[in-house]
Amino acid sequence: MAAAAAVEAAAPMGALWGLVHDFVVGQQEGPADQVAADVKSGNYTVLQVVEALGSSLENPEPRTRARAIQLLSQVLLHCHTLLLEKEVVHLILFYENRLKDHHLVIPSVLQGLKALSLCVALPPGLAVSVLKAIFQEVHVQSLPQVDRHTVYNIITNFMRTREEELKSLGADFTFGFIQVMDGEKDPRNLLVAFRIVHDLISRDYSLGPFVEELFEVTSCYFPIDFTPPPNDPHGIQREDLILSLRAVLASTPRFAEFLLPLLIEKVDSEVLSAKLDSLQTLNACCAVYGQKELKDFLPSLWASIRREVFQTASERVEAEGLAALHSLTACLSRSVLRADAEDLLDSFLSNILQDCRHHLCEPDMKLVWPSAKLLQAAAGASARACDSVTSNVLPLLLEQFHKHSQSSQRRTILEMLLGFLKLQQKWSYEDKDQRPLNGFKDQLCSLVFMALTDPSTQLQLVGIRTLTVLGAQPDLLSYEDLELAVGHLYRLSFLKEDSQSCRVAALEASGTLAALYPVAFSSHLVPKLAEELRVGESNLTNGDEPTQCSRHLCCLQALSAVSTHPSIVKETLPLLLQHLWQVNRGNMVAQSSDVIAVCQSLRQMAEKCQQDPESCWYFHQTAIPCLLALAVQASMPEKEPSVLRKVLLEDEVLAAMVSVIGTATTHLSPELAAQSVTHIVPLFLDGNVSFLPENSFPSRFQPFQDGSSGQRRLIALLMAFVCSLPRNQLDEFLQLAVDKVEAGLGSGPCRSQAFTLLLWVTKALVLRYHPLSSCLTARLMGLLSDPELGPAAADGFSLLMSDCTDVLTRAGHAEVRIMFRQRFFTDNVPALVQGFHAAPQDVKPNYLKGLSHVLNRLPKPVLLPELPTLLSLLLEALSCPDCVVQLSTLSCLQPLLLEAPQVMSLHVDTLVTKFLNLSSSPSMAVRIAALQCMHALTRLPTPVLLPYKPQVIRALAKPLDDKKRLVRKEAVSARGEWFLLGSPGS
Repeated sequence: MAAAAAVEAAAPMGALWGLVHDFVVGQQEGPADQVAADVKSGNYTVLQVVEALGSSLENPEPRTRARAIQLLSQVLLHCHTLLLEKEVVHLILFYENRLKDHHLVIPSVLQGLKALSLCVALPPGLAVSVLKAIFQEVHVQSLPQVDRHTVYNIITNFMRTREEELKSLGADFTFGFIQVMDGEKDPRNLLVAFRIVHDLISRDYSLGPFVEELFEVTSCYFPIDFTPPPNDPHGIQREDLILSLRAVLASTPRFAEFLLPLLIEKVDSEVLSAKLDSLQTLNACCAVYGQKELKDFLPSLWASIRREVFQTASERVEAEGLAALHSLTACLSRSVLRADAEDLLDSFLSNILQDCRHHLCEPDMKLVWPSAKLLQAAAGASARACDSVTSNVLPLLLEQFHKHSQSSQRRTILEMLLGFLKLQQKWSYEDKDQRPLNGFKDQLCSLVFMALTDPSTQLQLVGIRTLTVLGAQPDLLSYEDLELAVGHLYRLSFLKEDSQSCRVAALEASGTLAALYPVAFSSHLVPKLAEELRVGESNLTNGDEPTQCSRHLCCLQALSAVSTHPSIVKETLPLLLQHLWQVNRGNMVAQSSDVIAVCQSLRQMAEKCQQDPESCWYFHQTAIPCLLALAVQASMPEKEPSVLRKVLLEDEVLAAMVSVIGTATTHLSPELAAQSVTHIVPLFLDGNVSFLPENSFPSRFQPFQDGSSGQRRLIALLMAFVCSLPRNQLDEFLQLAVDKVEAGLGSGPCRSQAFTLLLWVTKALVLRYHPLSSCLTARLMGLLSDPELGPAAADGFSLLMSDCTDVLTRAGHAEVRIMFRQRFFTDNVPALVQGFHAAPQDVKPNYLKGLSHVLNRLPKPVLLPELPTLLSLLLEALSCPDCVVQLSTLSCLQPLLLEAPQVMSLHVDTLVTKFLNLSSSPSMAVRIAALQCMHALTRLPTPVLLPYKPQVIRALAKPLDDKKRLVRKEAVSARGEWFLLGSPGS
């Protein structure tokens, strides 16, 4: 019995010895994975693997020892989580000893130590022991790249899990790593090494006396000069190395005395990439440096930056130089000074002002913009810097404006002033008397008003922008200044067409300033606009047709532009609505363009009201009932219809009203939207007009019943409202809608309406991946065989796959998944194909039409892999008598001829025949598409096409005489390409 048990126990070990022999002696790779798998499953222990390797580990031949250790290391990499603490101790002692072995053994030893560095059961002190052994015994840079990478991984693993132990080494750890990294050249290893250096610094490891050595071992790679080889499998880009090295160099102020001279040297070089990298690195360094680190280098840094901005031919270098100057000034601004310390910010800004301000006064204005950019870069860094620079520069620029008489020169000076004024907006002042602009307010206003009355449109534009920035300064402008400003903006808002840009800018400025100064605009602008509107109504009464650039249209635009404050909206909105009622009641010549212009102003006003819930609700509950009342009144059958009746029911006018209602509803809160639902839905369903103003109508409003065609047209207004409601208003009605669809699709007079409801509900659910969408899509697919609804169901697939611009949009709260087409294709095309094969012959065209709609709107990268399966159906669709199917299929096939020539070549005979047949189609659109496909066919491999060349050239002669010029044009283009087929150089 004992002997039998011993035999059974020896059997697994025999298998292990066989695997070890196959790997070590037989040089087979597979046994290593098998041994690792057996250890993980518990068939063997790591100790048993070591025992099986015993003689091989002590073999006098280095290659045999290396092979044995390789097997053990591979097992440990897979099974290090199973090791006990005692096993880890013995293994580490073993591996440390093997670091003294032959160089052929070292790579496998390092792999084993990498596995052990991942062990949770690693006892304290062994991480330090391993690293000391590596630092002492291994010359890392003489190893191959992969083995050097292993060393970096060992260090990284220990730094992640044994940080305090490594810190106990003090500066010895830093010195040891410097020796490991010194001379590294491989970009894969450098990325890891740079990360280790960054962690050494950021995690506060001791650098001791080796700060300069650590800087040298990393800065020797600056600036990075690396171009990845073509088809590099590692994917390392130059930018990766640049950012990684920059993070190291900019991680500590202790590098400043070594780094800043290097950066200055590289900025002054002739190499563009070195300039950029150096300026970007300086920018990063300023985030961690203080005045102490920068003090000795400020003159040189300023000289280098100044030269690059003044003389550089590269906009990128100029931009990085300005960014670096901004960061330098910010760094000097935030440093905390001792009472007896020199304020480097003042002296630095004095140097900048000294070198730049005289250029602002040069008659030729040659360096005026570079100087202004430098001054603005410094001024934008802090409130202190902004005050210092602005107080020195503003008087100079104000003086220069008056010295120059040409509008172009004045515009340049005003643009510079505008740049400095914008910087003032960045800083807040608790004491308004401390604001540096207060002392220049009168001069600035005078200058701006001069610009606004200048004949130069360009100077006026800068003046408008400057006025807007001045107005944004709290409590800067007086009431008298605002009164003058409003007057100028009013005048500019009514400029002629050749000053369109100024008029648009004035309207925009009016909106911005009205939100800040509503009282001034209510007092001085709104009354003028109201008077202009009355004048416009008088002109309409006299039969004067307003043009796009008339004062009447300008007035409408100004009313909407200025409606940026709730108090102003309550004045301007009634003016616009009253204007519509006046047109409705009077004898004015109502043009659709006038009503559309009013609706456009209302929509713009609704957009502005979206920023404020109070204004949004006021607009909705005021404007929407008014528009609905006018529309309902226009739809009523009267003996003497109002002037507006015919106009309001035009498609363009209804579309404009739809836009107003949708915009006004989109941003309502769910609670307020629910209030509107209780009024608007009963209006359309029950004819309840009680909430409408002037609601005395001659007959009932019943758009869904036997109402007139005019009433039915107003259903579009209900659509605009419902489709813009918050989504949680609609979810509860989903099942009700589905039930209505099922009831309506039975026999009866409402089948068409029920089908339309099914189609749109299905689309809404398809867009958002709703679980019910598959059920409704299957219902729609079933209708393809319906004698009455089949063709409409086929066309419905085009709607399902298309984008909407008015409803079911993200702006209208719809959830639109970006991959909905791909998902619809995957879920439904197999069923469409199966349905086609099973369908009767007279129904097959419906399936083909639906399929062609789906494929035609599918992204081509999704369609190409499925092309071999679907191509036979597409070719069959070309024989369908329906022109829509033919056109859709041709539109689908044309790009495929260009993108999948190998697959299409297999069917060239069928393609040529069908395209030529369709080039004589009764439909001009089909003829054009077929000829375009004949043209695209020439992109297929020439040997495949040459046998068809004579036949095609003869056949394409016929469309050359087509009665339609566009068809003849495509025929000439296609026939020309077939003529050239196979000729030299084609």
